[in-house]
Amino acid sequence: MINFAQAQYLFLLLLIPFFFLIQALVLRLRRRRIRKFGDEKLVRELMPSYAKAKVWVRLTLFSVGFFFFVIGLSRPQIGAKLKEHETKGAEIMIALDVSNSMLAEDYSPNRLERAKLAISRLVDKLRDDRIGLIVFAGNSFVQLPITTDYVSAKMFMNSISTESVPVQGTAIGEAINTAMRSFSSQSEKSRAIIVITDGENHEDDPVAAAKQAAEMGVRVFTIGVGSPEGKPIPMDGELLKDKEGNIVVSRLDESVLQEVAQAGNGVYVRAGNSEFGLNPIIEDIRRMEDEKYSSIVFEEYDEQFMYFLAIALFFFVIEMLVGDRRSKRHLFNR
Repeated sequence: MINFAQAQYLFLLLLIPFFFLIQALVLRLRRRRIRKFGDEKLVRELMPSYAKAKVWVRLTLFSVGFFFFVIGLSRPQIGAKLKEHETKGAEIMIALDVSNSMLAEDYSPNRLERAKLAISRLVDKLRDDRIGLIVFAGNSFVQLPITTDYVSAKMFMNSISTESVPVQGTAIGEAINTAMRSFSSQSEKSRAIIVITDGENHEDDPVAAAKQAAEMGVRVFTIGVGSPEGKPIPMDGELLKDKEGNIVVSRLDESVLQEVAQAGNGVYVRAGNSEFGLNPIIEDIRRMEDEKYSSIVFEEYDEQFMYFLAIALFFFVIEMLVGDRRSKRHLFNR
């Protein structure tokens, strides 16, 4: 695979067609001047050493040389060498609630889509930190293993929906435990879990899970999505109803999330429409001591620019030697 270290210089190749256009205009102006002196055929006989064809030969040689010169200037590189690359940063596992209650529309367009947008914007701001994603409802699983591949993180984000987890419910504790098992590092300095949910936990004990995480050096942050007064849940064009036919209203349970954050040595933030709450949490995480990570990357390429510059020099020299006059020697003299 060929890589261009300074690919912006390749735009100079667009100049080559203009070389021929300008040359054609120059020759046309020259013919006009010749006509002012007299008959064009007669004037040409008075300049027997001038060779019009050589003008185009020289221009072609120059253009070929210019082509290779630009390629060399763009620093083509081939191959790659494996190199160990060290970075410093934190490991962040985001646990996102995808239960049906996240379809409530107290955010635009709904709680889940608003959370996905906030996470996507967060990913755009990351540099050397590692990020992973867990989706949960009645149970949980890893949607994206811990990684620095932010492009893949955003791609996985787009595929998340309330159908990502088949079992409905809200098992925050299980999500925290799943996140704990998903870290690649066992450092007690730079691991954090961010739980994004409406807090309506019905399945387990999230406070106990957060406390256990804190004991292992992992901080647990929570972001509450929703409003205390609650909103109905749209499902299949209608509002979700319980077994008795009453409309289900999903309310934000801040007390649970505050307890989880306190037990996990983190902080609780209530998401707003303008500021979702991820940014202040990330700032808090950045104050944690960074962990060193090593990874194998393709970094060193073999430079090839010198070969292209040598070829360019060859054509430039040939172009200068050609000249624009007719040769006085002939293959056959009579």
